[in-house]
Order: sequence, then C-alpha cells, then structure tokens
Amino acid sequence: MQFSKTVVKFRIPILILTVILMIPSVIGMVATRVNYDMLNYLPGDMETVVGQKELLKDFNKGAFSFIILEEMPEKDVAKLKEKIAEVEHVDTVLWYNSFADLSVPMEILPDEFYSAFNTENSTMMAVFFDTGTSDDLTMKAVQQIRSICGRQCYVSGMTALVVDLKDLCEKEEPIYVALAVILACIAMFALLDGWLVPIVFLTSIGAMILLNLGTNYFLGEISYITKALSAVLQLAVTMDYSIFLWHSYNEQREIFSDNKEAMSVAIKKTLTSVVGSSITTIAGFIALCFMSFTLGKDLGIVMAKGVIFGVIGCVTVLPSLILVLDKPLQKTKHRSIIPNMSKFAKKIVTVFPVFLIIFAIMIFPAYYGYNKANNEVYYDLGECLPDEMNYVISNSKLSEDFGIASTHMILTNSKLSSKSVRDMMAEMENVDGVKYVLGLESVIGSRVPEEILPERIKSILKSDRYELLLINSEYKPASDEANEQITKLNSIVKSYDKGGMVIGEAPCMKDMIETTDRDFRVVTVVSIIAIFVIILLVEKSISLPFILIAVIEFGIFINLGIPHYTGQSMAFITPICISTIQLGATVDYAILMTTRYKSERIAGNDKNTAVWTALYTSIPSIIVSGMGLFASTFGVALYSDIEIISSMCMLMARGALISMLLVILILPAMFMLFDKIICKTTLGMTRINTNSRIEVK
Repeated sequence: MQFSKTVVKFRIPILILTVILMIPSVIGMVATRVNYDMLNYLPGDMETVVGQKELLKDFNKGAFSFIILEEMPEKDVAKLKEKIAEVEHVDTVLWYNSFADLSVPMEILPDEFYSAFNTENSTMMAVFFDTGTSDDLTMKAVQQIRSICGRQCYVSGMTALVVDLKDLCEKEEPIYVALAVILACIAMFALLDGWLVPIVFLTSIGAMILLNLGTNYFLGEISYITKALSAVLQLAVTMDYSIFLWHSYNEQREIFSDNKEAMSVAIKKTLTSVVGSSITTIAGFIALCFMSFTLGKDLGIVMAKGVIFGVIGCVTVLPSLILVLDKPLQKTKHRSIIPNMSKFAKKIVTVFPVFLIIFAIMIFPAYYGYNKANNEVYYDLGECLPDEMNYVISNSKLSEDFGIASTHMILTNSKLSSKSVRDMMAEMENVDGVKYVLGLESVIGSRVPEEILPERIKSILKSDRYELLLINSEYKPASDEANEQITKLNSIVKSYDKGGMVIGEAPCMKDMIETTDRDFRVVTVVSIIAIFVIILLVEKSISLPFILIAVIEFGIFINLGIPHYTGQSMAFITPICISTIQLGATVDYAILMTTRYKSERIAGNDKNTAVWTALYTSIPSIIVSGMGLFASTFGVALYSDIEIISSMCMLMARGALISMLLVILILPAMFMLFDKIICKTTLGMTRINTNSRIEVK
C-alpha cells in the first residue's frame, strides 16, 4: 500500500522524470545497431562459422558477391572492374582478365574458365570484400558498386540481400507502429468506456516502448525482426495491464469519494493481478532464450524487458496520467459496445457437450496440420523479399544466365599436392548439381607449374595455410538437393583433408536448418514446463495447468496448422516464435476465467453457476484483450512486404482470435467435464460437494 500511496503523491515528478528519460531513450534507440543477417545468429563453434572466420583471417576475404553485367563490351567491363576494385573494402575482383597477365599464353587456359565468367549477353565478376557479410562497411561498399555500375548491374550474395532488407525495413517500420496504434485505438474506442482513455493508454505504453527500445543500446545490437516487432508486440501484450488498472480505478471511485485514495487502492489491486498476468508472458519470451540459434535470445530478452517496462508503466506512469487528466476522462466516458453476456454464457454452459465433441473432432486434424506445417517451412532468406527487389532479380539472372543458384567455398590444406587437389576437384564436379569447381588448378591446368604464377595472382586463391576453391551449384540454398550436395562435398573434402571445410551461404543454411529443428522442440518444451509451473503455483492445482495449457496448445495447433491446409509456407523462425508467444500471451485469458471459477466454487456455488458466472464476467475482458492483440498486429500483417514480418504478425493476430474463442467456448466445457477432478486436486477446493447441482437462472 505504501508503494501505491507514493505513486499517487509523486505523480507530477513521475511524469516529469518519464519525459526526461525519453531523451536518452530516443538517442539509445537511434544508436542501437540493427543486424539484418540471420546467419550471424548461428553458434560460433560451428564449422561453417569457424570457416568464415578463417577465410577472413587468411585471405582477408569476408563477404562474397557475384556481379552480373548485361550487354556491355569487354573493354568497358575491364574499366568497370578497375572502378569496383577501388571501392573501399573490396579486396579482390575476379573476372576473366584477372588472369590475362599470366606468363602463360591465353590459348592454353581451360575453356570452362572463360565460360564460367561469360555468356552470350552477360558477363560476371566475383567480388570479395575484406569485411563481414552484414558489416556496415560491406553494405556501404555494395551500395557504391550498384551506384557505379548503374542499371545494367545486378549484385547477388548475402550482403546484397542484407542491403535490400535494410532499405525495406527502414521504409516500413514507422508505418508498422502507426498502423498498430491506429487500429489499437479503434478497438479501444469501441470496446472501452471512454473516448480519451485510449489516448492516455497509448501515451503511457508508448513511453515504456521508447524506454525498452532505448535500453537495447546496452545489448550492442538487435535483429531486424526484433526491431520490427518489438514495439508492436509490446503494445499488444501490455495493453491488458492498462485495462486492468482503468477498470479497478473506476470500481474504487464508486467506493471512495477521493480519487487519489481510489487510485491508491486500484494500484495495489492491479499490481498483484498484473504481476501474475505478466509472469506467463515473460516466461514465454524467456523460453526463446534457450535457442542455440541466438535470434531467439535476441527477441526473447528485448520482449521480456518490454513486458517488465509495461508493468512498471502501468503502476507508475499510467496512474499519474489518469489522476492529472481525471476530469476530462470522466467527462468523455461512453458506453462500451460489449453487451451483457449472461444469456450468451448460459447457452454455452447449457450445451457444453457440443464444444467437447468439437474439441475431440478437431484435435487430431489440428495437430496433423501443425506437425506438417513445421516441416514445410522455408529457410531461403531471399524468399522474404518482394520479387522486384534487386537481390531477387540478380539471383534469378544468375540462375537463368549462368546456371548458378548458390556458391560454396572450400578451404583445404595448402600443403596438399596439386594432383590431390585436382583429383578432389574432379570428384566434386561429379556430384549432382555441381556446375564447376574453380581453383588455381582450374587456371593453370595440369601442364603449367604453379611456381611460374605471379604472387599477386597466386595469393588470391592460396595462403600459407589454405587453398581456396569455389564451387558453383545449380541448387538453391536451403533446398533438400543443396543440403544433400553439401553433405557429399563435405565427405569428399574430408577424405582428402580432415581439416578441410565447406563454407558459404548454403552450408550455413544447412547448419541453420539442423539447429532450428532442435530449437523448436527445446523452446516448446521449456515454455510449456515454465507456464505449467506458473499456473500450478498461481492456481494451487495439479489438474488446472493441464486443462489450461491443453486449451491454448489446441489453439496453437489450429493456428500453425492452417498454413499446411492452405498451402502456405512459413519462414523457419515463425513457428518457434509463435508457439511460445501465443502460449505466453493468451494463457492469461484462461487464467482470468479460472480464477473466477475457483472463487465461485469456493464461495459455495455449484459447478453450473460457478462456470456461468466466471464465463459471463470474464468475456468482456477476454474480448478487449484478444481484440487489442489482434488489432495491433493485423494491420502490420496486411501491409508489410517482408514476408517474415507479415506472416508472424498474421499468425499472432489469428492466434489471438483463436485463443479468445477457445477460452470462451472450450474452457467452460472443460470445467464442466472435469469439475470433480479439479476440486479434488486444487488447494482450497477439496471439501467442495461436487454432487450438488443448481440450475443457472
């Protein structure tokens, strides 16, 4: 009670301090680096990640791109090559004329080496950068190359993807927030009882969102998915807390004539319920931190932090705003459009067996679709971009003109004999989908001794420790064919050199597939166990956690199963995040109704009356909460051109509606069916007479 009195007393200083804190928060938000490369979140001890570091260390080569130039004379290409080579952080540009100054006559160079870089209408350069794929300096270099080459230039490679993704995100992200705010406002105008209330709520929540985004600076960097979703998600999942306080304050105003005293009591009551409610949401986000693919940790920490800020704002900033604006808030009240739900609730309780039958019929197809959809996700990060983006067009041209869908790099021991390297290359070229393998041996052939090569040329593909080979593949990264190809290539490399490594975009994606497949199982189990324990402690029951989680998990099965039946494919990260977010954010609906059902049974009401009362009193809060989450995410889902963002928001919006309906329709039926078991396994309910029955009036 002392805390709530302190908040009421210092309401003006609290608001002043909040405004002051917005200044460093905005600075911190702007200064926080955003990472657009998903491959950066792979565990650091993986061979593909280690290999990338070795490539940078030994060859000063980090990122890698192909540049396609159309309808350009060779002399102009040669000039352009020199200009590209002068771009800061471009380490090496390989083209046909890179080897023209060899002391070997041009006519004895293998034909496939020329055809690797040229077609009838196009020519291709391979560009290595001395900085990493998603490094800001590499992105700047790619932008400069595009500027130098003009419209005839198409740049492929992960850095090009990152550049296009960054440009699109920076254009769209402010609109995400605007859409979430506008649609959340519309929902609250309709469902709450005041015209000014949504503005006050959003002011308080907005301040907490800024604080959360500002403190991300101390994390070093965040992913673009985290940046795009964190504000929208924080608004969606913490809006309930503001609604709790507002309803509690209005109840206390009818008891106390002094609005300050009413707010003091309201803060005390709200703090208890909000902390209990937020714990499940925080647990869902913390579960993401158990992913070895550290994007989960990135999103989990930021969102868990956001929920904590949401709770703090709800019991400090929001009460202060309400007290300062109390008169206009009271004058602008109106009736909510949600009608009295007692008759509707009575019908649901009366026909509860129907909903149990629906549950029994749907559970197996829902789980089947859910299971199938998890195996139908895509890992090719280029699929998240619209077709008109430069990266997507470049990859299409690379595939159509040169038959290259991905490029792998081999690091093998530089002490291997030329014969062993040639034999290894010959074996690799026989692997399905390998278009060709390029290395020093490709350039000089078997007739030319390596010793006569100028050091400048030799150093491009060989160092003291490693020789670098390039493999161009006809298979797209993350495809089953590419993954099988990489497995075979790895086996060949290891047979010649146990320390040899296959690296590049496609090998990294293969590792990502294996990593996230394990992560999905781990995160699902961790989130269920954590929320099970929380419900067990909150409700003091052994049976209730099973019932509540079963209802919400059923909703998750339906939500994630729909893409399978509609033929849609999700990004690999989507089911992992949605399964935990939907469980953590919407199980509160079930806890709200359960708490009221328990109190009604303990008060002496029979199960019919207890379930009916819990249902009709909870429906308005559940609808407001569910529609708030839906409104905050649905607009972003429709607007975003970034498929990962769009699909995650659509699944969150749909998940909110599904969980809302299941809690209203299925959970009361579960209470009716398992009432005896619940009473026998719940502290404080064991002495209830479960045989008595009074009709609901």
